[in-house]
Amino acid sequence: MIGLPMTETVPADSPPAAQVTLADGRVEIAPGAPAPSGPYANDDLLPVPVEKRTWTTYNFSALWVGMAHNTASWTLASGLIAIGMDWKQAVLTIALANLIVLVPMLLTGHAGPKYGIPFPVFARASFGIRGANLPAVVRALVACGWFGIQTWIGGEAIYFLAGKLFGDGWANAAQVGGYAWTMWLSFAIFWVIQVAIIYRGMETIRRFENWAAPFVLIGAGVMLWWMSSKAGGFGPLLDQPSKLGWGGDFWKLFWPSLMGMIGFWSTLSLNIPDFTRYGKSQKAQTWGQALGLPTTMTLFAFLSVMVTSGSQAVYGETIWDPVKLAAKTDHVAGILFALVTVLVATLSVNIAANLVSPAFDFSNIAPRKISFRTGALATCVLGVLIFPWKLYSDPQGYIFTWLGLVGGLLGTVAGILIADYWILRRTRLDLADLYRTGGRYWYDGGWNWRAVVAFVTGGVLAIGGADFHPLIDGRPIAALEPLADYGWAVGLATSMLLYVVLMALRSEKPEEAAA
Repeated sequence: MIGLPMTETVPADSPPAAQVTLADGRVEIAPGAPAPSGPYANDDLLPVPVEKRTWTTYNFSALWVGMAHNTASWTLASGLIAIGMDWKQAVLTIALANLIVLVPMLLTGHAGPKYGIPFPVFARASFGIRGANLPAVVRALVACGWFGIQTWIGGEAIYFLAGKLFGDGWANAAQVGGYAWTMWLSFAIFWVIQVAIIYRGMETIRRFENWAAPFVLIGAGVMLWWMSSKAGGFGPLLDQPSKLGWGGDFWKLFWPSLMGMIGFWSTLSLNIPDFTRYGKSQKAQTWGQALGLPTTMTLFAFLSVMVTSGSQAVYGETIWDPVKLAAKTDHVAGILFALVTVLVATLSVNIAANLVSPAFDFSNIAPRKISFRTGALATCVLGVLIFPWKLYSDPQGYIFTWLGLVGGLLGTVAGILIADYWILRRTRLDLADLYRTGGRYWYDGGWNWRAVVAFVTGGVLAIGGADFHPLIDGRPIAALEPLADYGWAVGLATSMLLYVVLMALRSEKPEEAAA
């Protein structure tokens, strides 16, 4: 087995704490042993005690139901209809993507219930105690982008549907920066609502999510019933032809679309330990995710593409944004129901998926100075500065640019984490050393340069040839254009292989991983 380097460059913070392995394979700090301490530890980042790892299969399935039933998931599928696929092609693309991304989700999620550690601490094993800030910050910035997109969606819901209630004075207000000032006001209102909830605490959100997911599913069902009734039945929804066929035109769009769909959950494939660390067992997280992610996303995608296909039949145009589609109704009760549904869905998924993890990530930068709340607030601010209205302005840029770039970058991190944890360490970690200077994960000054090289190389190959429109014009490295459609897979495979090779070639004396 390939060993692990250990460079004692600075004094340790405290003597290593003993760890114990239970009969079911879960590991924790030995009873009576002091908890890890020092500049790289705080209460939010320490391992969850075994007695507090209580999440069951149902809890993980419910988590995915809550996160998948949101407007952004809807626009993934409807966006595929907008670029020319029929409902069968769109559902196939999304179902396959979610089966693929489930694999790294389960592999990285394994460390959660076994060791009770969050993603930033898990990344320390491969990137180093300090180097883990690199993937953590990349992941956090991606979450900021998602937070901004979801906040824009929430603001858009307020703007469009309130316009139906208040009339032209609201809907056709003077424009500022290409949008009505009332749209900017709606965006600000939804942003403030989320900031206020952050300061109320996460318990409010957890209670909120218990009923948010089924409420949104009911809302999607109501929209399907409404669209089918206007179209004269389900026949017209199923009969909308593909503009691409099953030939070269389809496959040309299939691969970048597949990578984009994978990119949608590539964020969670990294930081899923933030949730699985509360798992009661490996079986609970494995079955919970397997039952919750692919099935829920495929069902929701089916509802989405059916309704979007119906918009083609009823209105003669593809309306891929559910908020704009809901605004077509003149029924006040329907408008209010649609508004509440979109706001509930967006609010629940945005805080659960896009605030919890970056808050941990930013806290990992300076555990003694940045609290969970401060990290969450930083996410809110950066989510505006990333200009989410540009990312969400059209399905082409949303699927191929934003999701493609995200998937390519985060695929490289996933490759390194999986290679280190499964291939090199055989899932064995030393809990105390994950928080300690001078331990086996300190490497060179807290950084494992091999992981950084693998990350940069994989990232360049994955997104260097991508079309960055509408962010910027052109491709940074035109010669890499043939790889652009496969960004996530290229990034994951390249970084995984290069990391293993670099670790095998290092000159330090191999040593056994922690038992």
